[in-house]
Amino acid sequence: MMTTTQESSASTHAAARRAMIDSQLRTSGVNEPWVLAAMASVAREQFVPPAMRDAAYIDRAIPLADGRQLASPLVHGRMLAEARPTATDKALLVGDADGYLAALLRPLVGSLDALSPEKAKDKRGKGTYSLVVVDGAVEEMPRSFTSLLEDGGRLVTGLLERGVTRLAVGTRINGEIALMSVADIGIPVLEEFRAPARWSF
Repeated sequence: MMTTTQESSASTHAAARRAMIDSQLRTSGVNEPWVLAAMASVAREQFVPPAMRDAAYIDRAIPLADGRQLASPLVHGRMLAEARPTATDKALLVGDADGYLAALLRPLVGSLDALSPEKAKDKRGKGTYSLVVVDGAVEEMPRSFTSLLEDGGRLVTGLLERGVTRLAVGTRINGEIALMSVADIGIPVLEEFRAPARWSF
């Protein structure tokens, strides 16, 4: 049985979740009913440090205990919308298997695997997945992403280009991924996928 304080906290977070949908997602063009339903059903406050729970629904990234960041609700809403997950998808999340984006994706796909950025950087596959979603922005795209996608498979990722992060989508065709930027949006950068420093004269 919840205490009065817990009930009050749950009610406050539920109200914040509704406000997130109405004031952040809908007003920014995320109106797909299935995306809104998914984000209404997952308690975002359970995926941030306890001290940050009252700020779980703010419209910016939140620092996590492991030094990473939880992207803003709008980033994850746009990622879901662009991914168009289906019950037939065998999906891979490059990110936390127990994190917020995994909780959003898992009910929407046939199966979901997850790899940390460190492991995904060097992972090789044989066209294993129909959908790969990267929870963050990459500056240099690793070849592993191509090898993990089946032909015709979709990739949704953030890109870091000249200091600006963008949401991008792509499809594997003839062994290559053709990426297209769809929105400039603030996405936490994954340090594992930074481009190596290059000298210039």
